[in-house]
Amino acid sequence: MGRLDGKVAVITGATSGIGLRTAEVFVAEGAKIVIAGRRVPEGEALAKQLGDSCVFQQTDVTVEAQMQALIALAVDKFGRIDCLFNNAGGPAQTGGIESLEVERFDAAMATLVRSVMLGMKHAAPYMKKQGGGSIINNGSIAGRLAGFSSSMVYSAAKAAVIHLTKCVAMELGESNVRVNSISPGAIATGIFGKALGLSTDAAEKTPAVMREVYKTAQPIPRAGLPEDIAHAAVFLASDESSFVNGHDLVVDGAMTGGRNWSQQQQGYVALRKAFDQGA
Repeated sequence: MGRLDGKVAVITGATSGIGLRTAEVFVAEGAKIVIAGRRVPEGEALAKQLGDSCVFQQTDVTVEAQMQALIALAVDKFGRIDCLFNNAGGPAQTGGIESLEVERFDAAMATLVRSVMLGMKHAAPYMKKQGGGSIINNGSIAGRLAGFSSSMVYSAAKAAVIHLTKCVAMELGESNVRVNSISPGAIATGIFGKALGLSTDAAEKTPAVMREVYKTAQPIPRAGLPEDIAHAAVFLASDESSFVNGHDLVVDGAMTGGRNWSQQQQGYVALRKAFDQGA
């Protein structure tokens, strides 16, 4: 505990999943936080749970004025901003390229990419003036490799986030402001249910199902959990990562490492049987 003592952080998308767990872990590690989300009851309940170290602000992360106000709130309330975790996101339209709707494409890009740009834009002046800070953007393994999301739009957006992160890191690094991304693998949250069209309330009840579905998807024999990303964010927010900049930290249990060993061996067994039958 105490790895974030004295730090002030802003966390978007904090009313559920990765954002909620990150808020809890950041406060446990000593940070003061401003959390953002669209759902007021959930945001206010979390802020009450976390006490004086947490303030909630209802925010639409796609609206520049609201993002600017969110960042300013952290400085007004706690005197500075040491970390911004651009975590807010959501599913995007599924289906092939011919069926994509322009309006839904634009809406997804606003939620997944524009929000990240806005957060960085308005956090940068404060952090540069302070002489340092850490910006963390939530990417995805779907932004690194095709075929890891049910939505090509989501994958394209996350690829943009990862590359935008690197571009901004090259600029802000010169002011001692670090910019990195985290690319989660299969994390058991409600986003999968939302992608399949479930209501928000119904989707938030699906993580237990996702733990079962994805427990064999990677060499580590369990699904990823929100705290796996939260602890990665703690590292990037802390002084322990003071020389880490422009990096995409993959937290996926090696899902993108290649074929699982057992699957590979099963393939060899099947091949030997085919050879024996052919002989």
